Amino acid sequence: MLNKYISGMKGNDFRLDEDIPTSYLVNLMAARIIMKCRGFFSGFHHETVPFIGSRVTIKATSKLFAGKHLSIGNHCYIDALSHKGIKLGNNVSIGRNTIIECTGNLQHLGKGLEVGDNVGLGTDNYYGCAGGISIGDDTIIGNFVSFHAENHVFASTETPIRLQGVEHIGIVIGKDCWIGAKSTILDGVVLEDGCVIAAGALLKRGTYSTMGVYAGVPAKLIKQRKSS
Repeated sequence: MLNKYISGMKGNDFRLDEDIPTSYLVNLMAARIIMKCRGFFSGFHHETVPFIGSRVTIKATSKLFAGKHLSIGNHCYIDALSHKGIKLGNNVSIGRNTIIECTGNLQHLGKGLEVGDNVGLGTDNYYGCAGGISIGDDTIIGNFVSFHAENHVFASTETPIRLQGVEHIGIVIGKDCWIGAKSTILDGVVLEDGCVIAAGALLKRGTYSTMGVYAGVPAKLIKQRKSS
């Protein structure tokens, strides 16, 4: 029954490992039922009732829109205040302890976050969406990854940096990408479809070509993915 239910949610064939103890599955089901109950009272726009973990904070709920089968892990903080808000596709999961902030300065609202279908946003991650972040379908993001769609201006040596303002370009992540754990994505990054980013890489402003595998600080192309 669980296999059938999960397969229906994900849109593809899903089979639980036969070695999972029944007691583990019972506890998991109970936890998911409680998450559904929290989702029912969440107060934001969604196509189906989401799964919401414990101690989740969601601000500016009128700016948050979710498709089917959204899952938000424990201790997440989501502030959707921005011009475009947060738009999440179907089957999006937000791992525990993740922070999503769409505005860094109340004098100038940020642009927001848009996520496609079947995207995993990882655990313990940070998404600073002031300049806008777009993530394509089927992309998976590892743990402890940070996105910073904003840059401080520091051209003047006479004025404190904190008073010189910020610039926003935005971050675009294509479809079917894999971003490894502890990577850092800076403002102005365009990551094209099918790319793989090695753990701990730093992506600075620029375009990263389709099907590339990138690693290092700053990240450089180390090989191209090829069809088998």
